[in-house]
Amino acid sequence: MNRTLNSRARRWTAALVTGIAAMAACGTVAAADFPVKPITVVVPYPPGGTPDILARVLGETLSKTLGQPLIVENRVGASGNIGGQAVARAEPNGYTLLMCAFGCAVAPSLYTPAPYDVVKDFAPVAMIGTVPSVLVVNPKVPAKSVAELIAYAKAHPGKLNSASSGIGTSAHLATELLNTKAGIELTHIPYKGAGQVAADLLGGQVDMYFDNLPASLPSIRSGKLRALAVASEKRSPSIPDVPTFAEAGVPDFLITPWFGIMAPARTPDAVLDRLNQAFVAALKAPEVQTRMQQLGVDVAPGSRQALARFIAGENEKWKAIIQANKIRAE
Repeated sequence: MNRTLNSRARRWTAALVTGIAAMAACGTVAAADFPVKPITVVVPYPPGGTPDILARVLGETLSKTLGQPLIVENRVGASGNIGGQAVARAEPNGYTLLMCAFGCAVAPSLYTPAPYDVVKDFAPVAMIGTVPSVLVVNPKVPAKSVAELIAYAKAHPGKLNSASSGIGTSAHLATELLNTKAGIELTHIPYKGAGQVAADLLGGQVDMYFDNLPASLPSIRSGKLRALAVASEKRSPSIPDVPTFAEAGVPDFLITPWFGIMAPARTPDAVLDRLNQAFVAALKAPEVQTRMQQLGVDVAPGSRQALARFIAGENEKWKAIIQANKIRAE
C-alpha cells in the first residue's frame, strides 16, 4: 500500500512540475507577444490635473508603439488612494497600470493603516518626468512677490487661504512648509481634485495655490493668475521672469511634483521591460517632446531601477517632513 501511495505521489509531483513548467512557458510566450489587448492607465485623480494631462499626451504615441489602444481611466477618491489600491490589487499582467504621482510616495506616511506599500505593492515601469511647483495667487491678493505675501500674512494671521487638491498632496505639504519657514499662518483648504481648485482660484474663492506648472501655465500667461515663485532650484524656461523661492528670500524650499508609471507587484520582468521600452521611446518622440516642453515638463525617461531608487528617496524625504509637522490624513 505504501508503494502504491508513493507511486501516486511521484506521479502527482511529476504532473505538478510539468504543469508549472508549461505555465512558465506560456508566461514567456505571453510576455513575448505582449500586448495583445488594450492597456489601461489608471489616473487616480480627476480630469484636468497634470497626471491626467500627461497620460493623455502619451496615449496616442504609446498606442502606435505598442500596437494596442491605451485607455486613460480616471478612478478618483481618497486623495488618489482608491485608484492606487485598485491597481495594486489588479492582475499582474501589464494591462492595468497606474499614473503614479507625488502622492504615491507620501500616502504610506499619512494614513493609518497605510493604503498600500509603494515599494512592495508596485513594480516601477518608467519615469515620465518632473514639473516645477509654482505659487500662484488670485490677482485680488495684495501681493506681487513672496516677500509681500509673507508680510501680508504676518499682518493678517489666518486670513490668506491656500488650496490643495487633498491632504498630503504637494500643494498641502508646500503650504505647511511655507508656514514653518516663514513663520506665518496660512489656512489650508483641501479640495477633492485639482479641477475644483482651479475653478475656485480663478473665481477668487481661494487666495493661493502651489500648482503644478503645466496646469497653471495658460492662466499665468493670460494674466488670470499671478505667479510669485517656483519651488525649484532653477527658474523655469516657461516663465523665466518668475524667481525661485531661494531668489525670493526663502532658501531650501524645493517641491518637485513627479510622475511615473507603475504596475502591480509580481508583473513579469519581460512585460515590465517591454512597457519601459515603449514609454521611453514615446517620451523621446519629437511630438511628445514638443508637447512636454510646451507644458513645462522636465522629461526624465530612464530605467525601471532608476524610478525605484527615486521613489524610495521621495518616500523617506517626505516621511520625515510629515512626521516633523505631525500631518495626518483622516
